[in-house]
Amino acid sequence: MATPMISSSSFLRFFMAFFSVFLCLILCSFENGFALAARDTKPHLMPHTTHTVEVNSLLPATTCSPSTKGHNNNKASSVLKVVHKHGPCSKFHKSSKTSTTTSDEKYHAQILEQDQARVNSIHSRLNHNNNKDPLTQSAATTLPAKSGIVIGSGNYIVTVSLGTPAKQLSLVFDTGSDLTWTQCQPCPTTRSCYKQTEPIFNPSLSASYKKIPCTTAACTQLPSSGLEQSCSASTCLYIAVYGDNSFSKGVFGSEKLTLTPTDVFESFLFGCGLDNGGLFRGSAGLLGLGRSSISFVEQTANKYNRFFSYCLPSTSSSTGHLTFGDGGSPNGVKFTKLITSSQSESFYGLGLAGIKVGGSQLSIAPSVFSSSGTIIDSGTVITRLPATAYAVLRGAFREAMKNYTLTNGDSLLDTCYDFSGLNTVSYPKIAFVFGDGLTVDLDATGILFPISPSHVCLAFAGNKDDRDVGIIGNLQQKRLEVVYDVAGGKVGFAPAGCD
Repeated sequence: MATPMISSSSFLRFFMAFFSVFLCLILCSFENGFALAARDTKPHLMPHTTHTVEVNSLLPATTCSPSTKGHNNNKASSVLKVVHKHGPCSKFHKSSKTSTTTSDEKYHAQILEQDQARVNSIHSRLNHNNNKDPLTQSAATTLPAKSGIVIGSGNYIVTVSLGTPAKQLSLVFDTGSDLTWTQCQPCPTTRSCYKQTEPIFNPSLSASYKKIPCTTAACTQLPSSGLEQSCSASTCLYIAVYGDNSFSKGVFGSEKLTLTPTDVFESFLFGCGLDNGGLFRGSAGLLGLGRSSISFVEQTANKYNRFFSYCLPSTSSSTGHLTFGDGGSPNGVKFTKLITSSQSESFYGLGLAGIKVGGSQLSIAPSVFSSSGTIIDSGTVITRLPATAYAVLRGAFREAMKNYTLTNGDSLLDTCYDFSGLNTVSYPKIAFVFGDGLTVDLDATGILFPISPSHVCLAFAGNKDDRDVGIIGNLQQKRLEVVYDVAGGKVGFAPAGCD
């Protein structure tokens, strides 16, 4: 029997049908792949160069989760607890307060407005002669720290005791200020003192309070710390005015200051404020941790040898600590050189020379940073960079986040995202590079400024002038152990300092 032959036309029809099915499968695969890609809002970044977190973790919880880190009981150090003024760990917190999107927006707008006022004040202080010179080189107690909207909006609070008998007071601690002060009775008028949580300190009920005479060196040194000084009936008076128009005026005195039962300082110089106003509401005053002769750091130098450290909590629902004295440096701490400003010796200067995003160093000339100088400040919230450096950082961050929805920013924070509807987000790691080789990786909580799930912003901003000093703000310091060895001329960093 003859073998049937397949005609060329039949073969062609078979081949075309097979090819059509194959082509359809290929196109359908691409279509499904594009559809999946369209639904995938995560950027395709390498895991070791990114942080991946739950969106809810960016926002503070409604209950307090105190740090589990055991404080050093070394006799050479003293540890104070640090908390956020408006968080559930704080005595100022009002549990009945309900949060709404509108109130959150107003609250954070106030924080940013006050933060800019503080930055303007720092720039003015460093550039007061219109000579924008850059910064030039030049045993432990721990207190808890809390953050509140005062003189810069994101400051942190610790509790100390003053007088005999000792009275507890909640003070904002501030590395950018020198004078320690608290409100004092009698307030001449009802408007002379703002409302605070604890009773206002009454020096007439303390056996250890003394007024400082006008003729003493302690009084005459006040102007060198940026304060106004005057006299009344031979008593030394002070005036402290802050960048957000907050102020304290009163008697310069001395008193017994108690940090812990074993850490007591007789004749501690402080301001007894009789006329105070502004944004200090709730706290009793300020603990000055600057570098001038009247600062807490200098007045306690014989005991703590100008050595202190802190860890700022990751959110307002957790706690950190403020430690005085070298009870043993934390594990993993690495140091960079401390630099002194030619315009003001109070600030803590650092030699920032570069920034990494997603593991890669940005193309920014080191001279961009050295021409302005950089300080680290516990009272400023948002890190300020030279405009040139910020533009490069912003571009790199936006490129890494291009698969997320960019939303409206504001005059300060211009790179914001809408994370609503997402369970997790991934964003690039950021690190500071210092001139002597130290690289400090920021914590995952130290990169974004969350207002709500639909409004989360990059927590950096650019200065208007490249010559204005850069400022490493407290948001970028979150969960880092920041170690100030002033006597040794260095500042150190270690990760996970609050854990």
